[in-house]
Amino acid sequence: MRPAYCIVGGGISGLVAAYRLRMAVGADADITLLDPADRLGGVLRTERVGGQPLDVGAEAFVVRRPEMPALLAELGLNRRQIATTGVRPLIYSGGRLRPMPPGTLQGIPAEASSLLGLVDDATVARILDERTRPLHWRRGADPTVAELVGDRFGAQVVTRSVDPLLAGVYAGSAATIGLRSAVPPLAAALDRGARSLTDAVRAALPPPAGDSVFGALDGGYRVLLDELHHRSAARWVQVGAERVDRTPQGWEVLDDEGTRWRADAVVLAVPAPRLPKLIEHIAPRTAAAARRIRVASAAVVALALPGGTPLPQQSGVLVAGTDPHDERRSLLNAKAVTLSSRKWGRRGNVELVRLSFGRYGDTLARDTGDEDLLTWAARDLNTLFGVSVDPVDSHVQRWIDAMPQYGPGHADLVAELRAGLPPTLAVAGGYLDGIGVPACVASATRAADILLKPGVAR
Repeated sequence: MRPAYCIVGGGISGLVAAYRLRMAVGADADITLLDPADRLGGVLRTERVGGQPLDVGAEAFVVRRPEMPALLAELGLNRRQIATTGVRPLIYSGGRLRPMPPGTLQGIPAEASSLLGLVDDATVARILDERTRPLHWRRGADPTVAELVGDRFGAQVVTRSVDPLLAGVYAGSAATIGLRSAVPPLAAALDRGARSLTDAVRAALPPPAGDSVFGALDGGYRVLLDELHHRSAARWVQVGAERVDRTPQGWEVLDDEGTRWRADAVVLAVPAPRLPKLIEHIAPRTAAAARRIRVASAAVVALALPGGTPLPQQSGVLVAGTDPHDERRSLLNAKAVTLSSRKWGRRGNVELVRLSFGRYGDTLARDTGDEDLLTWAARDLNTLFGVSVDPVDSHVQRWIDAMPQYGPGHADLVAELRAGLPPTLAVAGGYLDGIGVPACVASATRAADILLKPGVAR
């Protein structure tokens, strides 16, 4: 019989796994991809808004990580990679727009002067004084970002500088994300013996980037998704998977229409909440670990405003967390605004804008209707920029339970999850090794290697 592989989940992780398997085994193998969605890509989704392609899920990748540039070159798509225009974001805090602090690591300052005007004088003095206070750090520790930064620099640094970035990336907060997941270089600097948080930040700051830190694709992520599907030659079946069962010959995947798909090996490229149902009867340890991974929901409102709408020459706005002691609390519902036409360059006769809603612990993205989200988006743009124009086009996209929260000890949890899997069964996805498309590419490549090369570390 021909070798048979089954991929459950058609997001970027599932498509990369299918592509890697095809490149390794050649044409003489069956690769079946099960995903019930209306299109492949998972949380990567490109829509036409105002006649222009716009990503309404993840919109960028970190260029300094090698996985995406290497994959694009491999696929002959490197010429489709685009860079930002170089404009910088703003922070909205205390009812005011302020420049993004320079010289910070995920909002954690290396110098007190970076946060002048963003935090009060007492907090500035606390940052200046931090190097004189003993730091009690245990090698390998993984506190939340809020625990460490709040203790050393104060709560205002957390809510006004760190939280805006973490909310934009994770739909979470410094109180939910572990230090080793959010800022690995900082944890490494502390492990090496940095004597203060200030010293650790300075040691961990990357050198100034001459080129853009972020990249995207001309035409949106759809360009990459279509090419991966084409190169993998995977048979896409629009059904959901119900469970994975052992057989004497390997595996069977039962879909939600009652069909069983034979496979010699399986990649489960589904979000963490969907994993336990598929494998709890064959991998209870893995299922239990997956249930401990918390998730958030988010919604994106994409707008095409008339060309010439007066927007600032900035890449967008990150919204600070709510400080209960600040009378000028945030008047916005959005957690972040991307001025896409400013960030990536204008195309067509519209101004493209994305507003993101929803944080870990709230039900806003799940329960708020499209009309309310569109109303909030219009109000937030007016509050931020004084803009009050009707969009020429709009799109609302929801991502329910799609944003994993990398809590303290996440790496150990993932190691336990992988260790509970039987041979020829592998996992891939954004909940495993870090946020972002490059991390998904890495996890999918690892999953394919596990199936192809017995003995590869799980």
